[in-house]
Amino acid sequence: MSYSCFAKYYDELTENVDYSSWADFLLGICKKHDHVPGIVLDLACGTGSLVIELNKRGVDAFGADSSSEMLTEAISKAVENDLHILFICQKMQNLDLYSTVDTVFCTLDSISHITNEKDLLSVFERVYDNLSESGLFVFDVNTVYKHREILGDNCYIYDMENVFCAWQNNYESENNSVMITLDFFEKKGDHYLRSSEQFFERAYTRDEMSGLLSEAGFCIESVYGELSFTAPSETEQREFYVVRKIKNEK
Repeated sequence: MSYSCFAKYYDELTENVDYSSWADFLLGICKKHDHVPGIVLDLACGTGSLVIELNKRGVDAFGADSSSEMLTEAISKAVENDLHILFICQKMQNLDLYSTVDTVFCTLDSISHITNEKDLLSVFERVYDNLSESGLFVFDVNTVYKHREILGDNCYIYDMENVFCAWQNNYESENNSVMITLDFFEKKGDHYLRSSEQFFERAYTRDEMSGLLSEAGFCIESVYGELSFTAPSETEQREFYVVRKIKNEK
């Protein structure tokens, strides 16, 4: 999945995301868990909106993403904000940093895009290896409820200023996965230019997630509901995992 088409329209499709509130919440998690953020990696940073907000707050944060198109947008936005931010083009499961970091954030259901358990274990192992001792890893995932009841086999239409988007879902109950197909129609004079993107997301159960994290060497400290410090409800659409690197456990 390259996000080659999606990158151009990503910010318009996610304009409802309040990245300022997300940055405050993530830093609030660090405070609640008595953790100094230190050097922060925004893993799967996309177009850089979150890592920019973190830097505005004085956090020493940089970003990594597998899509060069996404990172092109991120670099442009950082320059516009007069910020000098490092961006690295790497896949999550191949993460290899120049030195360890103290905190890793991975948000907006990026982990849910890893649909194979072996690959997800590789992601967790690479994060573990690139974290300093007692480092904190905070990520969010879509819930089984969201995939089954909200996304399902539904279709959505987004009629935005610069592009028209048709969003189609195909739900697979066996592993709680959704195939998402995006068709973009951008007006060019009297014609429309069509481009498409297709990707998959998987919702893991709490037991599945716990097992993989434990195998990678992490200890789950808390699981929160969406942008809250309360336990997820049965109808929660997004869960936040707060996990700690355990010394000498691997």
